[in-house]
Amino acid sequence: MNTIHVDVVSAEESIFSGEARFVALPGESGELGIFPRHTPLITRIKPGTVRIEKADGTDEFVFVAGGVLEVQPNCVTVLSDTAIRGKDLDEEKANAAKAAAEEALKSAKSDIDFAKAQSELAVMAAQIAALRKFRQKR
Repeated sequence: MNTIHVDVVSAEESIFSGEARFVALPGESGELGIFPRHTPLITRIKPGTVRIEKADGTDEFVFVAGGVLEVQPNCVTVLSDTAIRGKDLDEEKANAAKAAAEEALKSAKSDIDFAKAQSELAVMAAQIAALRKFRQKR
């Protein structure tokens, strides 16, 4: 069976490192699927879920708040400022952060404040969607 080495790294720690059969994640232009021996690629990724089908057939889910993907024929590297294992996602915190972002959006006084709040809202919405996806798979 062919596998590809996958590393998912946040600014704080290595979230996942291991062999996988397949990796799916949200690219800038749509969902990306990576198999072993994929064509080399570097691209930005959007906030969302990285699904890793491990060599043993089980799935690992990681939420990323955007970042960069590098694909080499035998290695996939996901770099993100924020990456959280699916099992560590906290719905209460995510909903509170989403509500705070919605409030910041309403009270934005400048274009910069508006853009910042809009970005935070998109990340929180993606995190809540990732949490729901993780719960469905369990």
